[in-house]
Amino acid sequence: MSNTRTMPAAFFGHGSPMNALELNRYTHAWRAFGQAVPRPRAILVVSAHWYINATAVTAMPRPRTIHDFYGFPQQLFDVQYPAPGLPELAEEVSDLVQPTWVGADVDSWGIDHGTWSVLRHAFPDAAIPVVQLSINQFKDFGYHLDLGARLAPLRETGVLIVASGNIVHNLAGISVQLADTGFDWAERFDADARERMLTDPTEIARLDAHRDFASAVPTPDHFIPLLYLAGLAAAARDKAPRDKAPRGTAAQDAASRDEVADPGGATRVLVDGCAYGSLSMTAYTLGLDVPDAAGTGLAAEAPEGIPADGTNL
Repeated sequence: MSNTRTMPAAFFGHGSPMNALELNRYTHAWRAFGQAVPRPRAILVVSAHWYINATAVTAMPRPRTIHDFYGFPQQLFDVQYPAPGLPELAEEVSDLVQPTWVGADVDSWGIDHGTWSVLRHAFPDAAIPVVQLSINQFKDFGYHLDLGARLAPLRETGVLIVASGNIVHNLAGISVQLADTGFDWAERFDADARERMLTDPTEIARLDAHRDFASAVPTPDHFIPLLYLAGLAAAARDKAPRDKAPRGTAAQDAASRDEVADPGGATRVLVDGCAYGSLSMTAYTLGLDVPDAAGTGLAAEAPEGIPADGTNL
């Protein structure tokens, strides 16, 4: 493909891995995204489920499909997503973010369910190379926001950058009685995150001071991927030509909220909503308006008979 167009980027609230097998309003939006995005030369994914003690990228030519969950039907364990890897992209990432050290993982990881449960809908042919970037659990939010921003030049070379997690992810609070909504604190936190993503994405890093943060983000692994899209959005806005209106005027505020002279600068909601009380399924795009993203149907459930926090959902 031609690399003259800036590739979009996205964050997906992936929820239960059973979403890989179901068609509902969230997976419908994932499919619509895949149909709307220009064909990338590769996909770089930051998944909540590769949360380790280092910053690393997968660098194997044939990454394995990882079934990193428990208690689900055999049908889900049988799923394969045989996308190729792209070792040279691992080198590009490492070179791009220097002096930050990025290790090359040639044999330990692969494509986890935070990645393939979404890509199976967005790119069902599994023909596009997939590389994963780990989340370094020892780094603060500012590190991840900055690293996301420094990955921005990849968008100019045909790389689709995808982050996969859940803005609200409290498995101990899952309630099957609230299949299509959230507790008040979950809805409130998700709404405040949405306000920041659509106005000033860098403010996402300050949500750790939010009154509902401890309930919405009991562990940071599923929240941190959003920081990568926020960093990319900040980089796009810094790069875009600005309106010449004086700071603080209505004209400049509108320029900041809207397209900000795209390509690649505007953050949009792809699909939003909470599920099972304490999960946010909200997804965002950067630099892409996706038509026909609205679908119907509830998000997939956790398996019965097993506490949700024991499934690695």
